[in-house]
Amino acid sequence: MQDAPDRQVSLTAPDARSMATSGRGTGMVGYNVQTAVDAEHHLIVAHELTNVGQDRTQLEPMALKAQEATGCEALTALADSGYFNGEQVLAFEGTGVLSCIPKTLWPNERGFFTRHDFTYDAENDHYTCPAGEKLTRGSMRSDRKDDIDHYRHLTACFTCSLKPKCTPDKLKRLKRWRYEHVLDRMQARLDHMPNAMGVRRQTVEHPFGTLKSWMGSTHFLTRTLEKVRTEMSFHVLAYNMKRMIQIFGVGPLLEAIRA
Repeated sequence: MQDAPDRQVSLTAPDARSMATSGRGTGMVGYNVQTAVDAEHHLIVAHELTNVGQDRTQLEPMALKAQEATGCEALTALADSGYFNGEQVLAFEGTGVLSCIPKTLWPNERGFFTRHDFTYDAENDHYTCPAGEKLTRGSMRSDRKDDIDHYRHLTACFTCSLKPKCTPDKLKRLKRWRYEHVLDRMQARLDHMPNAMGVRRQTVEHPFGTLKSWMGSTHFLTRTLEKVRTEMSFHVLAYNMKRMIQIFGVGPLLEAIRA
C-alpha cells in the first residue's frame, strides 16, 4: 500500500477509492459519480464517473460539459459547498457560465470573530473590523503565494477591548485572494437567489435517488474504472429515456428518434 501513488489499495475493485463522507475519519470505498441536470426537464445532460474522493475539482469540467451538451452560451451552474474552489470559479470568467456555489464555512470552535464579521470596502480597499477600525493591505504579498494579500492594523489591536474575541496573536490579519472580487460577485448572485440551494437539491438529487433505487444495494456490478463508466452511462441513458417518455410519450419520442 505504501508503494501506491495515493496509498490506497482495493482488493475487490482495483480502481475503487475512498470517497469523502460527512464523518471525520470515515470513508466509503467506491466511485464518484458526477451529473449535471437540467432544472426545467430534469434530464441528465452530462455525467462523469471518477475515482477522485472529493468534489473540489469537478465543478469546471462538469459545467463546461453541460454547456457543450446543451449548446447554451449562457448557463447557470448550481452546486453545494463541497464544490467550492476559487480557481475553478475564476476559470468560468468569459465562458458564459455563471457559478453559484456557497462558500465552505468552517466551524468556529474557538469563538473568535470570523471573516464574515469584517466588512470589505472595495472602493477604498480596506476591511472594517467589529471595533470600527480599518485594516489596510500590506505592501507585499506573502503566504508563499503571490496572489494572497494580508490586511491588518499596525497599532489598534494592541489597545482594542475586543481583541480577546478577535485573535490570540499580536495583530489580527485577514487574507484576501487577488481574485476575491470574482467570489464576491458570485456571493452577490447567491444573495439574490435565496432559493438556489433548494432548486439544486430538487433538481440534481432526485435523479441520484431514482438511479440508486433502480440499482439496488449492490449499486455497480462491474469492476475497473472503464467498465463502471460504461455501466453508469447505461443507467443515465435508461433514466433519460424514461424521463423523455414521461414528457413526450412513446409515439412522439419514437418519431423524434427516427427524425
